[in-house]
Amino acid sequence: MDDQQVTQHTNGNHLNGHHPVLVLNHNYEPLNVCNLRRAIVLVLSGKAEVLEAYDVTVASARQRFDAPSVIRLAYLIRRPRPRVKLCRREIFIRDDYTCQYCGTRTHDLTIDHVVPRSRGGGHTWSNLVSACRVCNHRKGGKTLAEARLTLRREPFEPRPGRYYTIQRALNSRVNPDWLPFIPGYEPLKSASSSG
Repeated sequence: MDDQQVTQHTNGNHLNGHHPVLVLNHNYEPLNVCNLRRAIVLVLSGKAEVLEAYDVTVASARQRFDAPSVIRLAYLIRRPRPRVKLCRREIFIRDDYTCQYCGTRTHDLTIDHVVPRSRGGGHTWSNLVSACRVCNHRKGGKTLAEARLTLRREPFEPRPGRYYTIQRALNSRVNPDWLPFIPGYEPLKSASSSG
């Protein structure tokens, strides 16, 4: 099944792939976001139903129907709680874009290993903090005591928010049709929106 043969605008132009689909569990809990092609496969195989649709027609060799925007699975999926991905962006978000040594709030942050890797420190949530370039350079490969620095707050693994998987997939682009299905949704903070 070729995307260009299957998905078309009602005016004949092809979809450009920017039509993400919100996937709800059978109990209406938001699960994740998938692409239009995956959503169509789920609907056509009877594994999901369409709750909301884009103002776009999807055509196959035999039929035409509205492109799904929100789908609900026909059965309940039990899944483990997601964990926040350990990456620079998530560390900066956890630390509120603030150097954990001097308290400077800046967009020019680095990541620092509290216990240097050369001294056995791991690449873990409890050993990584946001640091401004000056503090990171001052600390270098030293311990906190050797560098005469203290942490403003002990590093920790953040808990994912209610809509973490959706926020990761979309960042800030949310279809207004989805808002009734994700009450209280707020996009992830980013360096550009963190004042």
